[in-house]
Amino acid sequence: MLLVAVVAVRISSRSGLPSLLLYLGIGIAIGQDGIFHVKFDNAELTQAFGYAALVVILAEGGLGTKWKEIKPALPAAAMLSVVGVAVSVGVTAAGAHYLVGLDWRQSLIIGAVVSSTDAAAVFSVLRKVPLPARITGVLEAESGFNDAPVVILVVAFSTRGPVDSWYVLVGEIALELAIGAAVGIAIGWLGSFGLRRVALPASGLYPIAVMAIAVSAYAAGAMLHGSGFLAVYLAAMILGNAKLPHWPATRGFADGLGWLAQIGMFVLLGLLVAPHDLLDDFWPAVIVGLVLTVVARPLEVFISLIPFRMSWQEKTFMSWAGLRGAVPIILATIPMVSGIEGSTRVFNIVFVLVVVYTLIQGPTLPWVAKALKIAEDPSEAADLGIESAPLERLRGHLLSVAIPAKSKMHGVEVSELRLPAGAAVTLVVREGKSFVPAPSTVLRRGDELLVVATDPVRDAAESRLRAVGEGGKLASWLGTDGPRRGTSSGARAHH
Repeated sequence: MLLVAVVAVRISSRSGLPSLLLYLGIGIAIGQDGIFHVKFDNAELTQAFGYAALVVILAEGGLGTKWKEIKPALPAAAMLSVVGVAVSVGVTAAGAHYLVGLDWRQSLIIGAVVSSTDAAAVFSVLRKVPLPARITGVLEAESGFNDAPVVILVVAFSTRGPVDSWYVLVGEIALELAIGAAVGIAIGWLGSFGLRRVALPASGLYPIAVMAIAVSAYAAGAMLHGSGFLAVYLAAMILGNAKLPHWPATRGFADGLGWLAQIGMFVLLGLLVAPHDLLDDFWPAVIVGLVLTVVARPLEVFISLIPFRMSWQEKTFMSWAGLRGAVPIILATIPMVSGIEGSTRVFNIVFVLVVVYTLIQGPTLPWVAKALKIAEDPSEAADLGIESAPLERLRGHLLSVAIPAKSKMHGVEVSELRLPAGAAVTLVVREGKSFVPAPSTVLRRGDELLVVATDPVRDAAESRLRAVGEGGKLASWLGTDGPRRGTSSGARAHH
């Protein structure tokens, strides 16, 4: 089973397909209509495990989100997550009611369920497509934010009895988002403050501590009747941009947990579905998906982004990039657990819709980006991998710097790094051999550097290294556009 999952990861990464499809296939193959005929119909367990997996996936996505890229995108992402969700729910529900013949409650549930873009699908696919930061920032933030209002709507529509008035739902959504945001920001800031100032006994504890803080944000948000999903995403994003010690190890640990969560969640969803029951709902799912993809999502994007200056090409791409994944399928278990009439059919329609349209949208995203002429040059310089280990008793830091293949630090002499006073390159590891560099030593792609920095200039040294990695030997202290005259010390570096 583990070997099959590893092969699935490799196929997913090379084909551009979201891993959703491959893992769902594994679950279906194991299930009642598959090879092993395992019968599984516990929707409540699937929902609980799906929520737990989604927390881990959102935490991993937040840790990998760069604040400088997502900050300008926050207003647009918020509009898509609130106004856009309302538009999508209304249009999709109308299509399900009038074109497929579902009653209004079932139609509203389907409209709400499929209005959530999936964090796992977005994070796994979009980060492989060379796009402008403003586009990836909006789409990633949207996938992290829109789970909260969608969950509230699905729960409201799945409650027995009359549905609350629209203004009551709007008030609940606003309140839960506000509480979740406040909790996430507070826990993320407190967690990063503590981890940067407390030396843990072993480096392996840092990844565990970071994930524990992120999960705690979800728990605290849920206990305070706020959006736990928004809380965990914001807390993880703050932790991910806090320059914590042993960051590459933490990032790798979170990435591994995210893969495990995806595998377990998707396989379980594959087990829950009965393929022989999907045939009757195949064409209704295709029709609803067509309404969602061709009508609802474009309207959602173009209406929500009216206040923002974005080209029609960018809006068109974002309309096509509204990837659905495991999250809608998990949310479709809510009416099943609540015992809503027709909930099994709702689940089947959502399942088929997600599989069919993810199969179409995921692999075509690079082609669409190229056709709309918004894809960036993939040869642009890659960011440096910098790991920091605190030297508590020496009041300093040891920075481990990996120079990637496309970094503009290639060809730069050590003296041309112009590190601030109090920081120095002490060792270079090249092709398995280490040596102490001279000022004239030329750095190469693939090198690993050990940089020792005193505590006061640690941030300035890292900022300078990243600037050279992006702009080469002429990178200025305050950016990458060339040196500024009169800039003399790391104390004036921007970080």
